[in-house]
Amino acid sequence: MIGLFDRFARPLLRALDPEDAHALTIRALRLAPLPKAAPDDPRLAVKAFGLTFPNPVGVAAGLDKNAEVPDALLRLGFGFVEVGTITPRPQPGNPRPRLFRLEADGGVVNRYGFNSEGATAALARLRARQGKGGIVGVNVGANKDTADRGADYVRLIEMFAPVASYFTVNVSSPNTPGLRDLQRAAALDDLLARVLAARDRALKAHPAPVLLKIAPDLTLSELDDIVGVARRRRVDGMIVSNTTVSRPASLQDAAGKEGGGLSGKPLFPLATRMLAETYVRAESAFPLIGAGGIDSATAALAKFRAGANLVQLYSGLVFRGLGLVGEIKARLLESLNGSRRLADFIGVDAATLTAEPWPE
Repeated sequence: MIGLFDRFARPLLRALDPEDAHALTIRALRLAPLPKAAPDDPRLAVKAFGLTFPNPVGVAAGLDKNAEVPDALLRLGFGFVEVGTITPRPQPGNPRPRLFRLEADGGVVNRYGFNSEGATAALARLRARQGKGGIVGVNVGANKDTADRGADYVRLIEMFAPVASYFTVNVSSPNTPGLRDLQRAAALDDLLARVLAARDRALKAHPAPVLLKIAPDLTLSELDDIVGVARRRRVDGMIVSNTTVSRPASLQDAAGKEGGGLSGKPLFPLATRMLAETYVRAESAFPLIGAGGIDSATAALAKFRAGANLVQLYSGLVFRGLGLVGEIKARLLESLNGSRRLADFIGVDAATLTAEPWPE
C-alpha cells in the first residue's frame, strides 16, 4: 500500500502547489481504507516520558495541524503522532503563498503562522477517537492577537488534558511575531510554571507529559538558560528542534530566500548540533526528541547518536515518501544485532559533536 502510494501519488503531489498538495494528502489519508499497521518488533519499543512507544519514529507537528488523521498516520507505521500546532481560537495564518519547496536542496520553507481551525474542532476529533489506542501528542500555541499568551497555553492544556497522550509547548515557531521571546529565561519560567500547574490540576492522578519545543537558532548561553529552566521546572522532555530562520550558504534553490522557517535536509546539521548541545546540558534529566532534517535512516541514526530517544519526521516525507518510515525502522533493527539495544546508541556522539566547528 505504502509503496503504491509513493509510486503513483508522489509525482502528482510534487507537481501541485505545496499547500494544495498538503491539503490533498490530508484528504487522501482521511478517506483511504488503510489496514492496521503490522506489529513492530519489540526491540524497537522505547519507554520515555512515562509512555511506551511501539517504535521511536513519529510524525512531527505541522503535518496534521487540525487532528484530522492521527489514526491514519498510526496505521502507516509511525510509533506516535503529534498534531497541531493548535491555537485556542481559529485563525487563518499568514497570506498565501506561505509554503515553498526547495527542490534542489531537499528543504522546505514555511511561514504558515499557526493557521488553525481552533481548539474546539480539534478537540471534537480527538474525543471521537478515544479508545482507539496509539500515542497522539498535542502541540499547543498561542493566537497571534492574544495579549496574555500564557493564558492561551493554559487554556489548551485544560481543554485537551483528557485526550492528549502528551503535550508539546511550542514557543519556537518563527512565524508568529514575538513568540520566540517566550524562550527567554524569565518568560519561559513563568510560562512553564503556569502550564505545569494547569496540567497537574487537570490530571491529578496520571498527568500527561509536557514537552518543550525549542528553536535551533539559540545561542549557547540562551540554551543554558532554557535547559536550566526546564530542569528546575521538571518538564518531562524537550524536542530539538523547530525550523530555522538562518539560511546555510549551501542553499541553491531561489525559494530559500523566502521568509519563514527552513526545514528539511538543510536544517539537519544545525538541528543535530543543537540536539547534542541540549543532551550534554540535560544530563539525562529528561528524554529528548530529535527533529529537523531526517531524510534517511542514516540521518535518523545520527539523531539517536546525538542524544535523541525518539525522532520525528515531516519534511523528509515530502521528498522521500512514506516508505521512509519503514526504511528507518528496518535500519534500526539491522543495527540492533546481537544483544545491542537502541539505548546503547543514545548520545554516544554528543560530546564529539559539541567540539566540532559550528555548522554554517
